Amino acid sequence: MSVAQENLTGAVLRTRIGVMTHLAPRASLNTSDIVQELVSATEDCMAQREIQLIIDLSAVQLISSQALEALINMQDKLVRLGGWAKVIHPNTLVQDIFRITGFTEYVNVMDAGHDVLKPKTGTQCRLGDSLVEKQVLTQKRVEEAVELQKKTGKRMGQIIIEKGWASEQDVLIAIGEQLSVPYVRLRTGIYDPDVAGLLDKKTAVRLRVIPLQRVRGTVALATADPQAIPSFDEVEQRLGYRVVPVLAQREEIMNTIHDIYANNTDDIMMVGDVDEDFEVIENLVPDDYSVIDEMAEGSPVINLVNSIVQRAVRDGASDIHIEPARGKSRVRYRIDGVLYEVTTLRSDLHPAIISRMKVMANLDISERRLPQDGRIQVQTQGRAVDLRFSSLPGLYGEKVVLRILDKNQSLLDVNKLGMSQGNIALFKSLLDKSNGLVLVTGPTGSGKTTSLYAALNYLNSIEKNIVTIEDPVEYQLDIVNQNEVRDNIGLTFSSILRHTLRQDPDIVMVGEIRDRETAEISVQAALTGHLVLSTLHTNHAIGAITRMIDMGVKPYLLSSALIGVVAQRLVRTICAACKTEFVASPELVTQFGWEDLGQVRLAHGRGCQECYDSGYKGRIGIHEILRADEDLQALVTSNPGRDELTRYLEKRNIRTLFHDGLDHVRGGDTTIEEISRVINV
Repeated sequence: MSVAQENLTGAVLRTRIGVMTHLAPRASLNTSDIVQELVSATEDCMAQREIQLIIDLSAVQLISSQALEALINMQDKLVRLGGWAKVIHPNTLVQDIFRITGFTEYVNVMDAGHDVLKPKTGTQCRLGDSLVEKQVLTQKRVEEAVELQKKTGKRMGQIIIEKGWASEQDVLIAIGEQLSVPYVRLRTGIYDPDVAGLLDKKTAVRLRVIPLQRVRGTVALATADPQAIPSFDEVEQRLGYRVVPVLAQREEIMNTIHDIYANNTDDIMMVGDVDEDFEVIENLVPDDYSVIDEMAEGSPVINLVNSIVQRAVRDGASDIHIEPARGKSRVRYRIDGVLYEVTTLRSDLHPAIISRMKVMANLDISERRLPQDGRIQVQTQGRAVDLRFSSLPGLYGEKVVLRILDKNQSLLDVNKLGMSQGNIALFKSLLDKSNGLVLVTGPTGSGKTTSLYAALNYLNSIEKNIVTIEDPVEYQLDIVNQNEVRDNIGLTFSSILRHTLRQDPDIVMVGEIRDRETAEISVQAALTGHLVLSTLHTNHAIGAITRMIDMGVKPYLLSSALIGVVAQRLVRTICAACKTEFVASPELVTQFGWEDLGQVRLAHGRGCQECYDSGYKGRIGIHEILRADEDLQALVTSNPGRDELTRYLEKRNIRTLFHDGLDHVRGGDTTIEEISRVINV
């Protein structure tokens, strides 16, 4: 078999294998330029009588209606020439677009599950019976719903949802199966902005519908009511296209309408309706501030800010980024360490949003030239959530980051940090020491503070005096004396630490060792009968020793004080909803030395609606724990270099971060790609 490969363009890779030609777009098919390059590539193939084409969508994250039309037209031309086109490797999002548009009726799609792309045929089974069959409802509930339906005249599905007996998603999926109408989860990329923009916002809000994609004169229309025939007729008249319904949840429809029209409308749309249990615990605001932007005083902006915060808490985000740009303002959430864009807002709303947040944080709204920090507290879902506010002036305005400090979501138990049993026992043995220095190392966002809080929770008791020095205090712990650094008035880590040692502490937690003075005082405290816990920014456990010495700590003092170092990272775990197993290839088995383990089964996530199509949901820690024994103490005294310390680790077979990560890979918790990404192997 002859294989000829060439790059036709920078956007499409062309490979000839026997009688078939593979065309692989290297970017998303959502712009006219990229689509045109793919069209040009196919026309060139047909001109050379290459009429059996495989379109590989591995690198395609998004696809537009224009691209769908182009692929269908390509198939028509190839069929007339006696050939064909097949599409392979669509991701979950693209598969959903194929499903709601009926794309597979025109073009053969391979490598996709039968259930994913082919709609289920309608059934005469009643809705209640269908939900009972799916074990969503009991027969007794169905009978109750039937009686209520007779009394109220409401639809069965509406009654079930209002009573909270089943989720809207479960009901819509069952209705869709009855009527052969597809159900889809609305998210960024599922709709073509050009198609969605064909319907004006007021009509979309009134009818609660969204045009998603257009193929061959037919528009896929998101709706929560598949039998709203008058609404469909109105949309058809306005757009001039035939409409086919696609089922979606009402809340998702309203959220998506906001995303679509945020940049081209004059009035304000909310990210979502704010639940009744959401409340901002307002701070007292001084009377002598400049007048707030009039827009910031109105309830729409207040509701917009509240909904942004509430949605972030609900989705488990750790940070909210509100970033001004040319002509728009972008809102992104950091979830499991990765930033996701959730919406964009009009640029003229940005100052009003920032002013509202400053009012909530009790800050000076008239100061827009200097960075500001503050704290906001909200009440939602029956609990208090703290938000750490930070603003930074930029080219297009102030960027704001809100760090979400949700104690309910934090891991304050050493047994839940993701450590192996051996590492848990070793970590606890370090904490059980009456004195000495324990360091937790890793880059920003690796969970060091969480590990320190878990350690304090493990050590906390009425018999011990525990004092912390933090910047800032993130979580409040009972019976712990917590102190916050305030550099502006001279309360630095070193100054507070010096005074803390006069407070008869048993255990001292220093949020971070940043300078020589703090390092030296921490070591002295550890040598004088205190257990000192702190963090350092180093990549590996052994790097903490060289960092402390570089800061100016004398090696002989460090060797006597140090009892252990914990290095850690956070890696994403495989999404349970789309997790699939596979047998490791012989190359992987050989590469990682798994020959003695027999058949090694690994796992990965396909990507689904539960995990933003990433294949990952949630995070777990991987750890490297170095205990300071007599040999290491003797080595530290000699002021060793990195090579000497590395040889010590190899001689003692210390389990590294990578080895701990591989254990989680074999356990089906995460993937080799994720471990390599996080620790840069």
